[in-house]
Amino acid sequence: MLVADRLIKDFGPHRAVADVSFSLERGEVLGFLGPNGAGKTTTMRMLAGGLEPDGGKATIAGYDCIADRLEAQRRLGYLPEGAPAYPAMTPRTFVAFSLRARGFAGDALKRANAMALDRASLGDYADQPIGTLSKGYKRRAALAAAIAHDPPVLVLDEPTDGLDPNQKDGVRQLIRDMAPDKAIIISTHILEEVPAVCSRAIVIANGRLLFDGSPRELAQTVPAGRIEDAFRSLTAPRPGTEAAA
Repeated sequence: MLVADRLIKDFGPHRAVADVSFSLERGEVLGFLGPNGAGKTTTMRMLAGGLEPDGGKATIAGYDCIADRLEAQRRLGYLPEGAPAYPAMTPRTFVAFSLRARGFAGDALKRANAMALDRASLGDYADQPIGTLSKGYKRRAALAAAIAHDPPVLVLDEPTDGLDPNQKDGVRQLIRDMAPDKAIIISTHILEEVPAVCSRAIVIANGRLLFDGSPRELAQTVPAGRIEDAFRSLTAPRPGTEAAA
């Protein structure tokens, strides 16, 4: 459902993403972990078709994210970094705007809008201007827009950032509920997200993929439980190597 094939992205002399490859199948929830500046958001922007790679390619449901951008994006729900949304709109009008942009109209739009607002648990906040909402509810509004068209692939950049513990639990449960029918990638710097919702984990640092395995394997590799420890553990020279010597 989602393929990253040797993705490379440079910003001037800085290589932000260096030859990153992985694939994701329906029913998988992939935790995409790394410290700040690791290359997570840059990779996700390339997967979403918002940033062209300097090398390699990405596909969504078989469609090239650049050459077949619109077809790929029809099958994608994307929650960008910072969860941007128009502050003068309410969550209800913002989700409806997103659906109309995807060709929804009439009763189909109303049903999809109502379902997305309910699944994102916006409640009475659905009709308040987004600019007046807390960071957590702004993120919920953007999440509702990302899932409203029921896409088979979701790319979620820090979906629980800014949420209180109860709100985090709600978003994690929503991801678990959607997981059997979708391929989902979640960017995070919080290791606790992985066992909570993910069936697989990737660790990236300095633009390079360092680990790809199960949450259990990651926990065995990084028993301390912090992404900073994961970075140090996975980049440290192994005993007996030349660097260790």
